[in-house]
Amino acid sequence: MINMNKQRVLITGANGFIGKNLLIRLSERNDIETLSFVRGDSNEVLAKLVAKADAVIHLAGENRPNDVEDFSRVNVDLTRTLCDAICAAGRKIPLIFASSAQAECDNLYGKSKLLAEYVVADLASKTGNSVIIYRLVGVFGKFCKPNYNSVVATFCHNIARDLPIQINNPNFTLDLVYIDDVIDALLDSLKTAKPGVSWGKLRNIYNITLENLAEQIGAFKNCRSSLKSERVGTGLTRALYSTYMSYLPPEEFAYDLPMHSDERGMFVEMLKTPDCGQFSFFTVFPGVTRGSHYHHSKTEKFLVVGGLVRMRYRHLVTGESYEITLCSDKPQVVDTIPGWVHDITNIGESEAIIMLWANEIFDQQRPDTISCEV
Repeated sequence: MINMNKQRVLITGANGFIGKNLLIRLSERNDIETLSFVRGDSNEVLAKLVAKADAVIHLAGENRPNDVEDFSRVNVDLTRTLCDAICAAGRKIPLIFASSAQAECDNLYGKSKLLAEYVVADLASKTGNSVIIYRLVGVFGKFCKPNYNSVVATFCHNIARDLPIQINNPNFTLDLVYIDDVIDALLDSLKTAKPGVSWGKLRNIYNITLENLAEQIGAFKNCRSSLKSERVGTGLTRALYSTYMSYLPPEEFAYDLPMHSDERGMFVEMLKTPDCGQFSFFTVFPGVTRGSHYHHSKTEKFLVVGGLVRMRYRHLVTGESYEITLCSDKPQVVDTIPGWVHDITNIGESEAIIMLWANEIFDQQRPDTISCEV
């Protein structure tokens, strides 16, 4: 059954890069029904869709045509046809238009986008319709076609596959915006549309040279062998990392880690960070004790995820001792403390598995791990 309270949003260019991301985001909402206009659909189809729509997000455009006349046919004429359909609908249907920063440039693509801006502005002037124009810079993110019009997509795709990349001007600076920020802005505009023409604003515009872009994406690839992560939690690095990961071929989703085994169990390093230590895990066979050392500055956190163990401590100066039993049935984190000798013994019947975080990356030259019995 159709929910008549849903807002019907028409997306032109729905099968393009931005359109695919927008459709997915809108599908996550139960208050919106999407209508799609894609390449190959007729003007008659467009008119019928506009007649049903409560809002239009106009993403359809041409930026790499085989025939330069398509700049005018798609970017200008289609926009005019869309505006005519909105007028014919007899309702003030908000229109959100994805233009380009190239509209300020003296090239065929930019000129066609500028003319399209005049067309949508004329719609607002004649009808009082709400028109919001976004002049987008280089949009990047998942689903973008490599070797087409996004150097980020091309670099991510090629570097992930050990293919060459070409840089003609290493110092050329790119203006970039992440796809999620674009989608957020478009969705916000659905709620804030008002009569007349307004200019949409994007939250984050990033700048990076081609050389630095290539180096950063290369560093993402190298982190699997070094195990040392980049600072991928915020800003441009976060967005680039997410984008790079989306271009990994399925056979590269998993990768091996170095494993060290002996008669006590095994030890595996998983991830190292630039300034927040590293993550590992180790196992302990039944009846076996590991550790028997102390640290001057290093601290660690242990989490038993399988088995039953006993942790013992002894203070180096006072001789004070402490003991705690840990079991995977009761998740607890236990810290190792500077100046306290510690060990860990598997007192269960099965192999114990322990997650480990250390506040610093292990340095073979300065291990800060001194053997000593508890």
